[in-house]
Amino acid sequence: SACSSTAKAFGNAARMITAGICDAAVVGGADSLCLMTLYGFHSLGLTSPGPCRPFDADRDGISIGEGAGFALIEKADRARSGAILLLGVGESSDAYHMSTPHPEGLGARMAMEQALESAGLQPRDIDYINLHGTATKTNDASEDKAVFEIFGPETPCSSTKGATGHLLGAAGITEAIVSILAIECGLMPGSANTRSVDPAMKSNYLLENRQAKVTRVLTNSFGFGGSNCSLVLGVAQ
Repeated sequence: SACSSTAKAFGNAARMITAGICDAAVVGGADSLCLMTLYGFHSLGLTSPGPCRPFDADRDGISIGEGAGFALIEKADRARSGAILLLGVGESSDAYHMSTPHPEGLGARMAMEQALESAGLQPRDIDYINLHGTATKTNDASEDKAVFEIFGPETPCSSTKGATGHLLGAAGITEAIVSILAIECGLMPGSANTRSVDPAMKSNYLLENRQAKVTRVLTNSFGFGGSNCSLVLGVAQ
């Protein structure tokens, strides 16, 4: 579905390159705001009257944004030292509900575990997690359960949707770019507009920006119908 589509594009491109269909691929997408989309989310009771506040104790829904992003993926053997690599891709479809995530984060957990496995990494190898974090009660709670089950309370994580809004079809690509910038700039982004983290959340959620060495990032994109994708990005050694 839309919310994971441009993250899944990374997986499609990687498979095509591995199969020898192409040497490089441009991945990405765009999504612009329209009234039909806004009314649709509003009818589901998912929109906030103000800027969204992911993982906040008083979060009350998404803020729909619009944006676009594109990236070039090439064969890994062409990568120069210091280049950013797509290390792993995980995809799942829990099909729990058309518009509600699995309450225990089953699909999210499966996608993250598959991404780590395909990258040949352990949870401790991830420096930062860019969460899907839409600021709805159910989405944030289920993602937190999945993240905590895999990573425990140590790995720093945050959602950047407080700054961008939910970009729907463009969310996967833009948040992959944010993850790349986190690596290149040595910066774990905090969560704009989130004032106090919901005490029910157990993961290590960042409210403020944190300067730190970042070599590997996992980024989540979860869509309606349980269509989930997690990417692992990291620096070429």
